[in-house]
Amino acid sequence: MASRPFQVVCEIEPPTRPDLMHVRHQIGTLSKVADTFLIPDNHLGRATVSSVAVAHEVEAMGGRSIACLNSRDRNLLGFRRDLLTAASYHVDQFLFVYGDKPSSGGRTGELTVRAMMEEVRALSADPAFAAVAPFRVGAAAALRPLPAWKHSADFLFVQVSFSLDALLRWREANPVDFPVYAGVIVLASESHAQRLAAAVPDIEIPAGLRPLPAWKRSADFLFAQVSFSLDELLRWREANPVDIPVYAGVIVLASESHAQRLGAAVPDIAIPAALAHRARNDRLAGVEAACDLVLQIRDSGAFAGVHLIPVARYRDVAARLEQQMG
Repeated sequence: MASRPFQVVCEIEPPTRPDLMHVRHQIGTLSKVADTFLIPDNHLGRATVSSVAVAHEVEAMGGRSIACLNSRDRNLLGFRRDLLTAASYHVDQFLFVYGDKPSSGGRTGELTVRAMMEEVRALSADPAFAAVAPFRVGAAAALRPLPAWKHSADFLFVQVSFSLDALLRWREANPVDFPVYAGVIVLASESHAQRLAAAVPDIEIPAGLRPLPAWKRSADFLFAQVSFSLDELLRWREANPVDIPVYAGVIVLASESHAQRLGAAVPDIAIPAALAHRARNDRLAGVEAACDLVLQIRDSGAFAGVHLIPVARYRDVAARLEQQMG
């Protein structure tokens, strides 16, 4: 893996009205910390000012830009128009994506991200682009095995994650010798977290990042969502101070399939992959992890107690906790 300088690529909020003032303000404010700006294309399925036009604005203000182009809104003719416009504006970097579900209208269905990449690679033989330097094109990657055709990209943007471990596992499993940028997003609110979880089914949003709704502070006690991380529980506790008893959720992973079902039922739970793997062959792996977490929570002094879910391993849990807490 080649050594390269660390870069911050900052996504800006695209304008939904014919006014670039807010874009200019974002660029000016973030230019001290951002190396490059990513310009979304009809972000969240809403009509926005052209990403190529905004990228040109970034370049005019002395910044570097990556214009996002989605396959959702384009046929081949429209795509070539955007490439010609970009070449005219000296915008030379793109991120090709599939695109969110549109808020109005439908997908064209003619182009795919793969077809867009192939079209750009073929421009060297097109007389219209004879005097244009080759474009740099990137693709987006979920935290899953990387398709072979994406290895032809010039760079990758990895799906937003809240777990360094998950990102490092993906990076190790998908070695590529070109720049890879990890996705990081600011959660603005609990409703934002819910929308993000609904839009990205395999994203894990730690419960510790979800603020406690004001109305829940009138409860006489709270049960925090099941977690496998003391650090996550403590972060949540610190961010949500309440003067009522709070019980941390602890569950025993009975098997690897149990971990998969739990992950599907609770989209924002972060189940350690190593524990799920151990539970495949060791029926006591989940018992040991849960009991150890109970003791860690007790010793932290941050919670009134635990909400323990032993599932079918209740005999093993009882025997181990009796020995450890006796």
